[in-house]
Amino acid sequence: MALNHIQITNAKPRDKAYKLADSDGLYLFVQPNGAKLWRMNYRHLGRQKTLYFGAWPEVGIAAARQQLNKAREQIAAGLDPSAEKKIETLARKVAADNTFKTIAEEWVAKNEREGRAPITLDKIRWLLGMAYPMIGALPISKITPQEVLAVLRKVEATGRYESARRMRSVLSRVFRYAIATARADRDVAADLRGALITPKVQHLAAITTPKEAGGLLRAIDGYTGHEITAIALRLSPHLFVRPGELRKAEWEEIDMRTAIWSLPAEKMKMRRPHRVSLSRQALALLEELHPLTGDGRYLFPSFRSPRQCMSENTINAALRRLGYSQEEMTAHGFRAMAATLLNEMGIWNPDAIEKQLAHLDTSMVRRAYTRGEYWDERVRMMQHWSDYLDELRDGAKILRPDFGKGRGTPG
Repeated sequence: MALNHIQITNAKPRDKAYKLADSDGLYLFVQPNGAKLWRMNYRHLGRQKTLYFGAWPEVGIAAARQQLNKAREQIAAGLDPSAEKKIETLARKVAADNTFKTIAEEWVAKNEREGRAPITLDKIRWLLGMAYPMIGALPISKITPQEVLAVLRKVEATGRYESARRMRSVLSRVFRYAIATARADRDVAADLRGALITPKVQHLAAITTPKEAGGLLRAIDGYTGHEITAIALRLSPHLFVRPGELRKAEWEEIDMRTAIWSLPAEKMKMRRPHRVSLSRQALALLEELHPLTGDGRYLFPSFRSPRQCMSENTINAALRRLGYSQEEMTAHGFRAMAATLLNEMGIWNPDAIEKQLAHLDTSMVRRAYTRGEYWDERVRMMQHWSDYLDELRDGAKILRPDFGKGRGTPG
């Protein structure tokens, strides 16, 4: 006869454990300490086994009988209910460990070990951080395209279309990592490529005509701010490196004898070591700078602490002080200025210009055929560029000595 709630409640513990039979092999095992456990006995492959369904009252009569029926179906199918239960428990544990946030953080850590730039990792973490509140706790294999789209739409609603676009790309890479590590079957973010608003391309402001460049150089020469900032501003057009590379430059990377600035891979956006040939003008500015900061680590230390480099806003703030708005010129704009005017000269190999800009060709085929560093040409080009800047600044043609001989090393 099946058990009822009153019988179970009134069942008192005894000196020894005993059973209260329910139906179809289900019974309640009452222990001397008062615990009441649902169980069933069965045979599988000739062995007597016991299956546990949980404790009463946490597992009620109906729930215990439901588990019993499931176990009987498994036995009829030739399965071992105990083994199946262990598999289900393990699957639930794996699912709990395989949330989107867990896998995303694992992927970010992988990128960090592979040497991705800290600034890139910070951007990735920032984008993922906006996604975590909505999908971070969900098992990655259960996330739907609609849930990912809701995350992206929330970012779009703030007008940050470019951030939404980049977030979709980052989410897609997390899903692909989950697929590669056998924890997801599909990249649901890939289905949303056409669902987002395409942001308008906004090029960084830059001066790219000789006349305007000359005016800028004259304005820079007239800068009356901090001396260290003034030198950084005057060096920027001669070196045309990325702003972060300039402000993080260290004295130990500069070889005044060979006139080479060697940047390690970890400081470069493309994670490849890079060299800058220093023109006579650049060397003169470094010699002017050395008495001011040469005893420290950075060429351009922070005004607050010499253990840190110059703020990322310093050069842009100096340009604003000179009267150039952010729509006219930025610290990054010196690269565009050099790239445009050097290419317009028509005397330099475009690949040499790209190498000096530390660009990585996106075409694998082209990259395979342009492995050379064009170092000798880059040495000549950097001196020519500095001389050309002097011409633009002075508004008159100057005489150039024979540059490049005996300097640098072939690359």
